Amino acid sequence: MTRTPLSEAEVEEVWRRWRSGQAVKVLAREMRRNPSTVRDLLKRCGGVRPAPRRRGALRLSPVEREQISRGLAADESLRGIARGLGRAPSTVSREVAGNGGRLGYRAVAADQAAWSRAVRPKPTKLSQNPRLAAVVTERLAQRWSPQQIAGWLRRNPQRSMGSVSHETIYRALFIQARGDLRHELTRYLRKPRSTRRPRAARLPDGRGQRRGVLTISERPAEAADRAVPGHWEGDLLCGHGPSCIATLVERSTRFLLLVALPDGKRADLVAAALAAKMVTLPAALRRTLTWDQGFEMAEHARFTVDTGVPVYFCDPNSPWQRGSNENTNGLVRQYLPRAADLRHYTQHDLDAIADELNGRPRQTLGFRTPSEALDEVLR
Repeated sequence: MTRTPLSEAEVEEVWRRWRSGQAVKVLAREMRRNPSTVRDLLKRCGGVRPAPRRRGALRLSPVEREQISRGLAADESLRGIARGLGRAPSTVSREVAGNGGRLGYRAVAADQAAWSRAVRPKPTKLSQNPRLAAVVTERLAQRWSPQQIAGWLRRNPQRSMGSVSHETIYRALFIQARGDLRHELTRYLRKPRSTRRPRAARLPDGRGQRRGVLTISERPAEAADRAVPGHWEGDLLCGHGPSCIATLVERSTRFLLLVALPDGKRADLVAAALAAKMVTLPAALRRTLTWDQGFEMAEHARFTVDTGVPVYFCDPNSPWQRGSNENTNGLVRQYLPRAADLRHYTQHDLDAIADELNGRPRQTLGFRTPSEALDEVLR
């Protein structure tokens, strides 16, 4: 992938893909361009596509400049050329004099020069009204949204300061080339970002996706009736900050396993930690694992290869499909509250907590303990 400047066609394609919700890395890969090149374009424009330039209706067109060039080559007078174009003689005279004269005039070069000279940044409303810009800055620092500021300015009785639309405020924040508002003010927005995101839903960018998943509807019937042991439900239990552990509950006996995740919940780390714990169990207790929609199990195929246990995923927003695990998580919270930093608990500490919970009698087991129920099914 090269770092050469984007062509006009490539710039057009970047904006089309960006507005459709495609992530920078994905669109850069598909366009075979360096992601930094694409990101620089988006950052320079604040994620907002500049309005396309249009040639003014009163300006000379490329076709008219070609006619001027042919008229000069035929040694026609400037007045004759202007008459053929339906233009004022002074327009043709200025055009020829400013682009090389009768001998040096070239239509393509003259058109390109005129297009370049036409670039004149339009002064923005906030840059022309410092008082209004100061008021907008003050309200942003108070965490007002741009829409709230715009609405308040419209109904404010002090109309002398003027008003401004919320779109203008957003563009002043994200397009720093304007220099109207400090970019640091974006941190006061409800969703602080360095560039503006398109309204389209973000398309998957390949990170954390679960490929080849098995849904809970495909799970064996024996797992649903809890008659056969070895079917597990799993979840992550999070504490303060990034700390978390994994909980595994056997469906028929409610037997609990806790797994330490000291290095975080990255998918490969979770799969390795769960596999290391699962292979310590007898083969009769390794049949299936049911998980929620979390991306921490994106490496479920690797887990299945290491343990021989297929992973089935619940339907979205359906925690009740792993009710035993949800209920047991509530019991674990007595030992590991949300405010606790779970990185301070070793695997030995977690095993001790699991042993204590597995020794509690459960009403659903006829007041047997999970440990007793597990011993009975293993006899």
